[in-house]
Amino acid sequence: MRIAVVGGTGAQGKGLAYRFAAAGHDVVLGSRDAGRAGQTAATVAEHAGTAVRGATNHDAAADADIVVLSVPYDGHAALVGALADVLADRIVVSCVNPLGFDRAGAFALDVPDGSAAEEAARLAPRARLVGAFHTVSAVSLWRDEGPLDHEDVLVCGDEAEANAVVAELATSVTGRPGVQVGPLRQARQLEPLTAVLIAVNKRYKVRSGIRIGGL
Repeated sequence: MRIAVVGGTGAQGKGLAYRFAAAGHDVVLGSRDAGRAGQTAATVAEHAGTAVRGATNHDAAADADIVVLSVPYDGHAALVGALADVLADRIVVSCVNPLGFDRAGAFALDVPDGSAAEEAARLAPRARLVGAFHTVSAVSLWRDEGPLDHEDVLVCGDEAEANAVVAELATSVTGRPGVQVGPLRQARQLEPLTAVLIAVNKRYKVRSGIRIGGL
């Protein structure tokens, strides 16, 4: 599939782009600055051993089957609003985690729409929104060799076909399909989980993940 990673110059976006490219997908990195996107794409391509392109966020999304939103929450609404037309009818994967940080560590921000994924669905109402990849460590995505088989990708959305596509895409990261956990509103629970994992990682000096047992 043709996958655009919007915000692909950040750590999470770069790590996901590497995994998707290494799995054989056609990947384009998006950024506000096409030159910066091209530089990061070259780094990802060298790491993955395959071609990866760079483009502006708009041009990357316009040429994709799947658009992955991997941007800081403070610029999320403006970006999605600006891309709303080009996101229409495309599967859009939100892995945005609205988090704040203080002396006590990471914490979840209050989001008026309930979650960043639901905010994106409101701003781009014709997009096929799916929430996924929230809890996967950016460092593990980039540095670890082989599938991240100690964790699962949790997938939520309101459209069965889009959910199934993204669940299958998760095999690029963990080596097995993602776990479908319900409608898009479940992103209200998934997005803040990252704050919990950050606390675990700090306490135990690890890169932890979520794994669902009993399946």
